[in-house]
Formats: sequence, C-alpha cells, structure tokens
Amino acid sequence: QVQLVESGGGLVQTGGSLRLSCAFSGRTFGSYTMGWFRQAPGKEREFVSSISWRDGSTDYADSVKGRFTISRDNAKDTVYLQMNNLKPGDTAVYYCAADASSRMTDPDYWGRGTQVTVSS
Repeated sequence: QVQLVESGGGLVQTGGSLRLSCAFSGRTFGSYTMGWFRQAPGKEREFVSSISWRDGSTDYADSVKGRFTISRDNAKDTVYLQMNNLKPGDTAVYYCAADASSRMTDPDYWGRGTQVTVSS
C-alpha cells in the first residue's frame, strides 16, 4: 500500500517562499506520476502541478506557472514543490498525490495534506 507524507507547510508572508516535500513509500516510486493539489476553505480541491514518471514532463495550473516548480528525486522517493512569490490566494491545504498512469489524471493515492497560509 502506498503512503504519502507531506511536510514543509507553514505560515509565510506575501512574496515569501516555501518548499513542500512528499515522501513516498510502499511501491516503486519511479513508476508513479506525482503531483500536488490544493483545497482552500469553501472551495473544491484543485490541481496545482504534476511530474510524469515516464519522461519527467511537468504540468502546472495557470495560477502558479512561473512561481511554483515541481521536481522529484527518484533516489529519495520524494517529490517537491518549490513555491515562490506566494500570494494570499495560495492559502490552502496542499495534498500530494500519486497516479500510476503517465499523467496525473485520476490519482490512486493521496496524502493527508499540509497547511500553507500566506498572510497579506
């Protein structure tokens, strides 16, 4: 059974940076597309970013392009989300997800989430 454990969330001021990490265990990390979603209070969960296991290609939501960078370390079974120039609208619980397909379509596994709060 796959387990995903997020870390790195916290409180940051507008314009600040955070790096989220997601530790993967239970299966072969290199066989999963990894991604991040977020859910703000009163809103539905939304896609943020993903990185394919097949070729390392990345996808980003338009709202984070140019500010967030996803990466993965297959030797450490970990995926990262570097978040720069954070805005109050980025405040949400961030969830790590794993999808056995070559793109993030319908995640097979979810983490429990880590809170990111951006103050104005």
